[in-house]
Amino acid sequence: MKSEKKSKLGFSTKSIHIGNTPDKEFGSISPPIHLTSTFLKDSVYKNRGHDYSRVSNPTRDRLEQNLAALDNAKYATCFSTGMAATTALFQLFNKGDHIIISRNTYGGTYRMSMNVLLRHGIEFDWVDTRKVENVEYAIKPNTKLIHVETPTNPMLEICDLENMSRLCKEKNILFSVDNTFMSPYGQRPIDHGADVVMQSSTKSLSGHSDLLGGVLTTNDKELDEKLHFILKATGAVPSPFDNWILLRSTKTLSLRYQRSCDNAMKIAEWLNKKNLTKKLLYPGLKSHPQFLLAAKQQLNPNGKRIFGNMISFDVGSEEKRDVFLERLEIFSLAESLGGVESLVCVPYDMTHAAVPEESKLEMGITKSLIRLSIGIEDYSDLIDDLNSSFS
Repeated sequence: MKSEKKSKLGFSTKSIHIGNTPDKEFGSISPPIHLTSTFLKDSVYKNRGHDYSRVSNPTRDRLEQNLAALDNAKYATCFSTGMAATTALFQLFNKGDHIIISRNTYGGTYRMSMNVLLRHGIEFDWVDTRKVENVEYAIKPNTKLIHVETPTNPMLEICDLENMSRLCKEKNILFSVDNTFMSPYGQRPIDHGADVVMQSSTKSLSGHSDLLGGVLTTNDKELDEKLHFILKATGAVPSPFDNWILLRSTKTLSLRYQRSCDNAMKIAEWLNKKNLTKKLLYPGLKSHPQFLLAAKQQLNPNGKRIFGNMISFDVGSEEKRDVFLERLEIFSLAESLGGVESLVCVPYDMTHAAVPEESKLEMGITKSLIRLSIGIEDYSDLIDDLNSSFS
């Protein structure tokens, strides 16, 4: 498919067809999986496009084409996990370099940064990225990267991507965005000026809670080459089978993500109306302090507002939390998010266990804070499950 025609395709068409051209030899509509570690060479200096699967693999190549297209990017590098992708991004930098990260981001990012890369001499600061001036104040002469998550996990704080991009360009600082919560269907940060987009493809990209993966996308060829070199050198490659499963899964991303967001909106409105929680967080509610910003930059490919499939609320006490969790029947108590099934977790002791207690409480991550990942079940059943658990 010619690149000019690719750029004009709609999101769902790209998700189904790019990287999924039929097999040339037998014409199979579903492309084959190349389950091989190594490839035959025609001579010492000549191969047929690949020589070793840590370096490259035809199945991974197709997946990278697909994921780049969905992000409106030119290049993608796939990793074995979302954390492997984030680690590779930070490994672009050297001892003495400084990285600014959203204060309320995934706990694994904090653990990797503060317990691993900090020992290697990279400096980190955790900043409230809801206001660009907070970030500008934190910039140092050695700041090389500003890495934001929006909406953040689990407090659903929003970062103004265009203004942050403008600041980064003025200061000649690389700008990266963790877009895991929104997926490329709900938000495309490269369109807002991001240099790199990171996603845990374990989550909504996969959508079935059956694989691990991560991806970095960019329009910068030199940056892409550096990321592929890090992947080759460190070896955090996804398996060909996981690549194939993910390539199959993105075909239904638009259907799954839109449905889960529609469900989340209805559930958030119901929770808001019932007034069952001490604190309720969802960017689609007008009570959310950054509702207007979310409505501006969180748009589906058809240009319609979309507010994500994540809801957080505080029930006020550990006792109420435990009663609520015990009564749930459809929601499963588990880590992760973005799957077709609805999940519930307690960030304080689960996803953010590595974050210091003082930092968690400062951000509002209490032991009674509950995070919901809304799936694609019938929303009335989900509401009934929640209603009976609150009673």
